[in-house]
Amino acid sequence: MNQTEARKEIRYLTKAIEEHNRRYYVLHDPAISDEEYDRLLQRLVQLEEEFPQLRSPDSPTHRVGAKVEGNLPTVRHSQGMLSLDNTYSLDELKAWYQRVVKGLGGQEPVMTAEVKIDGLSCALTYKEGRLDLAATRGDGTTGEDVTHNARTIHDIPLALKSSAPELLEIRGEVYMDKKDFARINQQRKDKGEILFANPRNAAAGSLKLLDARLTAQRHLKFFVHSPGRLEKENPPSSQWGFLKRSEEYGFVINPHIHLCHKLDEVIQFCHEMENTRNEIGFEVDGVVVKVDDFKQQAILGRTLKSPRWAVAFKFQAHQATTTVKDIVVQVGRTGVLTPVAELEPVACAGVVIQRATLHNFDEIRRLGVNAGDRILLERAGDVIPKVVKVTQKHAQGDFVPPKTCPSCGARIQKVKEADVAYRCLNPSCPKQLERLLIHFASRRAMDIEGLGESLVDQLLKKGMIKDLADIYSLKKERLLDLELFAEKKAENVLKAIDESKTRPLSKFLYALGIPNVGVKAAANLAGHFGSLDAIIKSSISQLQAIAEVGPVMAESVVEYFKQPQVKNLLTKFQAAGLHLTGAKRQPSGHRLDGKKFVFTGELDGMTREAAGGLVEEQGGKVVDSISKSLDYLVVGRAPGSKLATARQLGIPILNQKEFKEMLHG
Repeated sequence: MNQTEARKEIRYLTKAIEEHNRRYYVLHDPAISDEEYDRLLQRLVQLEEEFPQLRSPDSPTHRVGAKVEGNLPTVRHSQGMLSLDNTYSLDELKAWYQRVVKGLGGQEPVMTAEVKIDGLSCALTYKEGRLDLAATRGDGTTGEDVTHNARTIHDIPLALKSSAPELLEIRGEVYMDKKDFARINQQRKDKGEILFANPRNAAAGSLKLLDARLTAQRHLKFFVHSPGRLEKENPPSSQWGFLKRSEEYGFVINPHIHLCHKLDEVIQFCHEMENTRNEIGFEVDGVVVKVDDFKQQAILGRTLKSPRWAVAFKFQAHQATTTVKDIVVQVGRTGVLTPVAELEPVACAGVVIQRATLHNFDEIRRLGVNAGDRILLERAGDVIPKVVKVTQKHAQGDFVPPKTCPSCGARIQKVKEADVAYRCLNPSCPKQLERLLIHFASRRAMDIEGLGESLVDQLLKKGMIKDLADIYSLKKERLLDLELFAEKKAENVLKAIDESKTRPLSKFLYALGIPNVGVKAAANLAGHFGSLDAIIKSSISQLQAIAEVGPVMAESVVEYFKQPQVKNLLTKFQAAGLHLTGAKRQPSGHRLDGKKFVFTGELDGMTREAAGGLVEEQGGKVVDSISKSLDYLVVGRAPGSKLATARQLGIPILNQKEFKEMLHG
């Protein structure tokens, strides 16, 4: 590349990065993912290193964030608020560590490692122990005065508890936890307002509101992460000591932090946090690693924008941007029509995503999405990827929903006027039966190994199955006629089908695909009534008397079992030898009645869902998070951070053997 070409690309990158900075930091409306932004910035750094004469004084590589805009008063920081260099692989993390060791003359440092909160940096200044100023990072030199809003955050003390220096500056992260983020976005959706893309944008927008009363309703939180200025005769000498001193002052520190004496400990912590990130109550996007000793930090120094003594190890992104190739409509096992976006393949959260759910046609209208548009995609854990918003509109016109079923051509309509879902009304629709068969055989349902999509497709095409119960009439000689079926494979499938006859009633109920009845609801019904016959005879009022069964679910159950075709289906199941009774839940006073359980780690011989079903069948309840009200934590292999939290709170911990003894004892 010659100098003219480099100048042209640098101008383009500078303009693009500044615009993305403005959208991210000022408008809180990012158009690209963090990884794409980092690639743009890294390319600009590369070009400026290759052509240093083309580096301008106002290059984005010299600043952090964006220039302050808006109506809030501005504040000049006493010391610059730096950003961290990012690493995306263990090799890059090891390279940073080697540079640190070299900079310390061969000495290996002690390090702190803490999860990186996806929030907004904020500097707090205390004078004579009282909060005097709160400022955003802004461009690293000048930020915005948000003191009026910071006072609404309960994690930020208005007056320090312990004796404090005359002047103290604390820096940390303002964030919004997952539950409050979901609550606020639901409120915005109900009002027809634009949704926040992620908790970080929600927190940033909330902290900069002019009306502090609105900020207070957002329930923002704050973690301390580093010192600014500390004027005291005996200041802490390390990051770890600073955090402990901060707790004495009354601040909250990140609970997911570890003091590491070796790089291997840092790497192990990074692996553990990435594997358990979905169990943490707030969004995290990496691990921040810092040299612990402040004297060593001073020796290592800083670059124009980043400290050399700290680095961020970034997890694989949960969000990405890509293009919608097409929107197709699928027919589900209950006849519901679901639009799905076919995407240009993009890496997100460790996998390549090619499809994302659009939920329903009302959601398509709300998003304003169509084929050809550029979209922001989100995937958290094993959740199906979803479209967050359109970032660039390219399509002409609006998406037009089908008027008939794309599978069988039958009429479609809303079951109720208030319902957002359209359903195919043809009970013999091939796609409904196909998906219902796959659901029936799935692990959380009847767990019939070998009865997957390929086999179901062949069975339907050859007319060997007309309904769910026909699974139990399959014969070996018929299976041998199918493609790629040898004798051993046929025997294995038939064995799995036969074994499924002894599955508990809760699994059978879930397998039927009753609208609005999921795994937990099926366990509740089985535990309360004890037999299928009792469930069939129950009324809506009897069903609603069960905890967690509302009017919609109760009506779904009653209407489902009233259908003549369902009655015929159950007769066939009984004739096939299925056991349609279960263990009726013991009356109040049973050892699990009302007890709350949390599971962590990998269980032997069963999934967490299956274990949770056993708890619920005996009157217990499975919850997602650790709190003082929890009764038991059940621990499997490679447990996550919940184990340490439970120990701190003194919650009883059960291994899998003890858990089984409790169930059957």
